[in-house]
Amino acid sequence: MPASCEGIDTMSETNCGANVSDWLRALALYPLPHHAISRLVGRLARLRWPPLKNALIKAFARAYGVDLSEADPARAEDYADFNQFFTRPLVDGARPLPAATNAIASPADGTLSQIGPIDGHQLFQAKGRHYGLGELLVERQLAERFTSGHFATIYLAPRDYHRVHMPLSGRLTHMAYAPGRLFSVAPHTTRTIPGLFARNERVTAIFETAVGPMAVILVGAVCVAGIETAWHGLVTPPRGHDPARWDYSAQPRYYALGDELGRFNMGSTAIVLLPRGTARWRDDLHAGTSLRMGQPLGETLAHA
Repeated sequence: MPASCEGIDTMSETNCGANVSDWLRALALYPLPHHAISRLVGRLARLRWPPLKNALIKAFARAYGVDLSEADPARAEDYADFNQFFTRPLVDGARPLPAATNAIASPADGTLSQIGPIDGHQLFQAKGRHYGLGELLVERQLAERFTSGHFATIYLAPRDYHRVHMPLSGRLTHMAYAPGRLFSVAPHTTRTIPGLFARNERVTAIFETAVGPMAVILVGAVCVAGIETAWHGLVTPPRGHDPARWDYSAQPRYYALGDELGRFNMGSTAIVLLPRGTARWRDDLHAGTSLRMGQPLGETLAHA
């Protein structure tokens, strides 16, 4: 931990105590058995004893302010287990899609962590912290396609809707799994843990769109009991310690704007990447902006 607060970012940069607190909370995560904790959470979230799961769902909804009126179903008793509630669908019309044909939609409910240009091969994580495209995507050749491109990072808190949808229409070309740690992806860890999103376990889906390739990356985190995709089902756990790749080029799979592409069994982070010169983000968006799935993030431009 730094000897002083200089250079440590916080949500309130004038509060030095919060800086030290961020570091202490992050350091406590390093020795934890992340995967074992996540597997345990996964088992607990699938317990089906009605008195326990109903009480857990109701307590969670109260504690985090979950709006059950937009969920389908809206009653705790109608979910088989807590995980089914956590990955709940919404009633029709709860998340309208943008009308503009060139709109880039938010893929998820959550809080905007960062948005902007990719600086060569570097993505902005938090003040004073960047991480590399090659480390994030693993495939160096793929990373070249997004050099100096555009990115948006969205953090899904426990209260949020946890399905991830298409920001643009596109054809799935391949999916990759990268093993890693499962650090928390909450704001205090993004401010303190170097290369956080490139260190955590993650699933990357690549689509060909009207403006070129698009990557949607689902980043795992501690207590995330699984990452699923619409075409594969559960990807992790268990995947093991080796990267994996699935090629769909011979089996065309087209997903329209707003179609569900995956979900988190507990919360985490989604990252969207687009090539250079293909996107213009909205000027009124900034770190900390609250988002809903389908809300316009910006617009596509002609492929550079």
